[in-house]
Amino acid sequence: MKRIEAINDFVIKFANVNGSGSASANELFAKAVMRMGVPVSPRNIFPSNIQGMPTWYEARVCEKGYHGRRGGVDMMVAMNPQTWDADVAEIEPGGYLFYDSTRPMPANKFRDDVHIMGMPLTDITNAAYTDPRQRQLFKNIIYVGALSVLLDVDADVFEKLFAEQYKGKERLLDSNVKALHLGRDYVKQHMQAPLGIRVRRSDKVGDQIFTDGNSAAALGLIYGGATVAAWYPITPSSSIPEAFQKYCDKYRVDPATGRHNYAIVQAEDELASIGMVVGAGWNGARAFTATSGPGVSLMTEFLGLAYFAEIPVTIVNVQRGGPSTGMPTRTQQSDLLSCAYASHGDTKHVLLFPQDPHECFTHSAAALDLADRLQTPVFVMTDLDIGMNQRLCKPFVWDDARAYDRGKVMTAEELEAGKDFGRYKDVDGDGIPWRTLPGTHPSKGAYFTRGTTRNPYAQYSERGPDYIYNMERLLRKFKTAADLVPQPVLRQAPQKTALGVIYFGSTTPAMREALDVLEEQGVHVDALRLQAFPFPESVNRFIAEHDKVFVVEQNRDAQMRSMLVNELEVDPARLVKVLHYDGTPITARFIIRAIHDSVSPAGADVAQAQKPKELA
Repeated sequence: MKRIEAINDFVIKFANVNGSGSASANELFAKAVMRMGVPVSPRNIFPSNIQGMPTWYEARVCEKGYHGRRGGVDMMVAMNPQTWDADVAEIEPGGYLFYDSTRPMPANKFRDDVHIMGMPLTDITNAAYTDPRQRQLFKNIIYVGALSVLLDVDADVFEKLFAEQYKGKERLLDSNVKALHLGRDYVKQHMQAPLGIRVRRSDKVGDQIFTDGNSAAALGLIYGGATVAAWYPITPSSSIPEAFQKYCDKYRVDPATGRHNYAIVQAEDELASIGMVVGAGWNGARAFTATSGPGVSLMTEFLGLAYFAEIPVTIVNVQRGGPSTGMPTRTQQSDLLSCAYASHGDTKHVLLFPQDPHECFTHSAAALDLADRLQTPVFVMTDLDIGMNQRLCKPFVWDDARAYDRGKVMTAEELEAGKDFGRYKDVDGDGIPWRTLPGTHPSKGAYFTRGTTRNPYAQYSERGPDYIYNMERLLRKFKTAADLVPQPVLRQAPQKTALGVIYFGSTTPAMREALDVLEEQGVHVDALRLQAFPFPESVNRFIAEHDKVFVVEQNRDAQMRSMLVNELEVDPARLVKVLHYDGTPITARFIIRAIHDSVSPAGADVAQAQKPKELA
């Protein structure tokens, strides 16, 4: 039987039981590979209950630096009898199955085209430990030790990680090192190693950092000037305000006086949280909330108020599977329509689409500027895959000379000089009015903030012309936003093609690999990564310059495609749906197969068609 042979390029998946302590051990394995200088991209696929249900941890080891899911599994570490059959079925032919052989398994539970490695983990653990909890926890470290020999990962890498984690706690350090070597010693004595897949020291990690999107977003909000957070706990966004509080304790406390220059409120529900944020934004503070789909559903009335009253608000939406409670611990890009048009009536909101933790940092900071500049709610549309999984990304950089963009805020001096103040008046042709902050002037610049119709000077009015003026001005402001938001990123194929693909957010890592593989196969595709809504004119040109444009997204109803058709009035027949929505992150193989199915059998011929004009 052939075996998969690969160095620094394989997928390993751990099948465990939630609450067993396996997540820490699996993360230890991923960090060890990274310390060997090899890029690794792990994903924790976990249930929404506390413990006892199946959980998986998939690590993509890839020296080329692909961070997306490839599809398929080269090695399965099967530690959960509940999911055995499905786990074994995932393994690629010639791949490897590692399992606890303490209890014999029937022959029909194995595959003839997979290499089997049984190790009596429970027996080894029970012989070394008497405490039930220790047996449960150290069993995980023992199998990590076994894998370190099978995959040729140096023991000293793990020992250094233990030393960092348990500094000053020598008892825990010694016990973890002991468990590691129990696993290593067994493999050396009883099994053939290394396998055909292995890790070799490299230098491909460079200066990249290893972090998750939620922590990055919280830090971006700190650097972007946020001082107020109001939130209600909801998976998978809760760690954003938690991280924000940690960073506030470090950066928002006056060292001389001990004064806390921030306010964080855990509200009684999502309605209260968004209400507090709207109030803080009206008062001049940079304020945000973090939530997920069900929270957005509850926030829509306040979002409509903020849109119509033109109050800066930042919302970080870490998307999950819906509708209703849906799949709270699974990922999707399924809140696009609900956020873009949140509230009743003619409402449109700005959306930003970060692709990784680095852009969670930059886009969250940018969202605060945009909210102030545009005087409107701005959504940062991340998701569980980016938010809760650690990823290698570029280091965060901040220019200390950067000034916050507070937009059109009229000063006391301008008011005193007699400058005309019409709170909802378009004086510059960009749809954005001037505003004042409470307390700016003792007698000038005041206005009544309302959710009802009014004239340009904020006076109550139900006159049709006043309403139309205001609604058309809001539309001009939205058009202005298209030039202010982060612009699309174009990747042109190396030769002429009539095929294009549009994608965004967490589809990006898998798309990068898919485009490379398609190119190697002779299928050339121009690619445009969206970073924001509203769509700049370059998106319209990209679609017009291609005969067929694939729109890749992780939801059932092709929400991004619907927005493109609705906003740009393009022919729907030009936009081909590529939809992935089982709750797991999209894979490169899924994208490749979908594009092949659409262009085959003439895929290579289509790719040779006329190359479109370059975007400005």
